[in-house]
Amino acid sequence: MLVTMKVGMLTREWPPEIYGGAGVHVDQLVAHLRPLVDVEVHCFGPSRTNATAHQVSVELASANPALQVLGVDLAMAAATGGLDLLHSHTWYTNFAGHTGALLHGVPHVLTAHSLEPLRPWKQEQLGGGYRVSSWVESTAYASADAIIAVSDGMRTDVLNAYPFVDPANVHVIHNGIDTTLYAPDTDASELIELIELGVDITRPYVLFVGRVTRQKGIVHLINAARDFADDTVLVLAASSPDTAGIEAQTAQAVAKLREARGADSVVWIKEQVARPTLIKLFSNALVFACPSIYEPLGIVNLEAMACQTAVVASSVGGIGEVVMDGQTGLLVPYDAGDPHEFERAFAEAVNSLVADPARAATMGLAGRTRAQADFGWDAIADRTVAVYQRVLNK
Repeated sequence: MLVTMKVGMLTREWPPEIYGGAGVHVDQLVAHLRPLVDVEVHCFGPSRTNATAHQVSVELASANPALQVLGVDLAMAAATGGLDLLHSHTWYTNFAGHTGALLHGVPHVLTAHSLEPLRPWKQEQLGGGYRVSSWVESTAYASADAIIAVSDGMRTDVLNAYPFVDPANVHVIHNGIDTTLYAPDTDASELIELIELGVDITRPYVLFVGRVTRQKGIVHLINAARDFADDTVLVLAASSPDTAGIEAQTAQAVAKLREARGADSVVWIKEQVARPTLIKLFSNALVFACPSIYEPLGIVNLEAMACQTAVVASSVGGIGEVVMDGQTGLLVPYDAGDPHEFERAFAEAVNSLVADPARAATMGLAGRTRAQADFGWDAIADRTVAVYQRVLNK
């Protein structure tokens, strides 16, 4: 039932330019909100037919990336008059939500996908802009009418990082997954895309999907792969490096892995693959690997589970709220002080499933059942509208 409400959804990512979990979240959330409320999307980048896009101004073209973001955010804030509520995602649009709410006198709801204080490596990417992004986020959290955390772990992180936030204003609404879109696709006659990408579908492979960033623990995974069982291949669908430094470090780790185990021990897909191909990659992997060192929830784990694939993941953040240890996958403790032990334990967990593919298949079945039962977008959209109504009725 349509509620009389005009919502401005503020996001950096919007199709076709989606590179991370926050973008996937917004795309699916909007699709399931639109039958319930009037949603107007504002995003970064070139013009779209289904959203109002805002680009970096010519004057800021050579500025620090954080200043470029603020310029886009001010354009967003100016363009959001006449709406009843603004909903921002990540620090990239928190400033637009904050200033737009002040300018237009409307509530601001934000979704916490990650926190700047818990991502110090972002300073490598933003330089002094990291202090700007941290200020933006802190300011927005201090004044937001409601904060939606994507996991219980994320809620705890919010309250620890920003103790001035009223706990009553922080609502947990988990990320979701469209299990009609993400579903097993193992038809051998339709796997030519994987072969063209260099994936040998006759060998067991461990799949990683994500950005090339320290947060995702990709170098730890590559190091762990040196101890994978014989004939096991590591497939990295890894693009959009944060910095040239992390890209070079990843390339060096891949080179060492190939030197130790052979050129065909790892396949690195550097371009972003289309969703149908991604689903095939998930579906045909023996194991999906998520070695993140920081992960508020990890929507990519839900994508793997929906495709009926067992998950081996680090037990950080909200991952344990998605992956059930021993049931839908295996969780590996992460200790920043002993990364070599983490890598050893991660390889051991992967090898236990490679040695017992029947167990991996059982975990995959359980993972899809869990994704279908507990992470549907319809319920998430209903709960989000309830938060909107709560702040509007204050």
